[in-house]
Amino acid sequence: MARPRQVSEREAHGEVERVLYEMRQTLRVTGLDVTVLTWAGFERFLVGMWEAMGPNAETRAFESAADEVRAQSVEAAERFERLGAWDAVSLGESQRYQLRGALALYHYLNPKMLVFTSAVKLALQDEAVGALQPLGSAERVERGAPARMMAMEWVPERPDDARLRSLFKDILETVGPPSLPGDYRGLALWPEYLEAVWERLGPRMKSSEWARACDALLVTSRRLARELPYEVALSRERLDVLHEDAEAILRVTDQCEWRLPVLVLGMAAQVTDAGDLERRVPFPAEPRLVPDFVAAEELR
Repeated sequence: MARPRQVSEREAHGEVERVLYEMRQTLRVTGLDVTVLTWAGFERFLVGMWEAMGPNAETRAFESAADEVRAQSVEAAERFERLGAWDAVSLGESQRYQLRGALALYHYLNPKMLVFTSAVKLALQDEAVGALQPLGSAERVERGAPARMMAMEWVPERPDDARLRSLFKDILETVGPPSLPGDYRGLALWPEYLEAVWERLGPRMKSSEWARACDALLVTSRRLARELPYEVALSRERLDVLHEDAEAILRVTDQCEWRLPVLVLGMAAQVTDAGDLERRVPFPAEPRLVPDFVAAEELR
């Protein structure tokens, strides 16, 4: 089965470019993950999905939901033996500083994407997602990535380095489709570290204890998605109206939601291993104190 095409932020244009920019600003990150870039290959779906999800994504409730998932992942990671990858590699202080920044970025982003993807998945299954609060009634948080957040950088999915290609193949076979997760492509900027992590983390991901922890994260994510403040007006019927490939979108969304708990827990294990990173709320969000009409102008 052909892999769905991804659309990077650099190559996006028109409505896709607008939506990707708004998502990055609203999610408060320096880049977007593979889930979003794969959805971007279905332009009409991406636009409609963001219209349905955007109001929730900018709320304190959504931020708090991701915080709850992240806290649960940290508690689960702490029940396992420490990885030991952080101390096993020889990196300079500057490299460790950059690596800490990358870990913090994905530790912040992945739980958000899990709740977000669960909401989309449930809505596409015609389940009720979100409450019936009037739009604008829930507290919103500031937009834009925090100043101290590291820029998102990835190595190519098919790197020249044969060792990385082999490592990427094993990672993808373990975490599953649709494509190599961005966090591992980012960590490949420090190949020695990624090798040390995967040598320890890969086998752990195949254990029954790990599977139970991931299942629990998925249950939590779906519960929190259902409790978002605004109704998510998205459905399987909507895909047909948009004349999109419903089966491909449902398949990709299901794949991404299934593996996101694995990525969330894997990053929590790495952050716990590093020892000196904020584990539960890496980038606290301030209230968004702007009038409604200003917010509306910003989203145009």
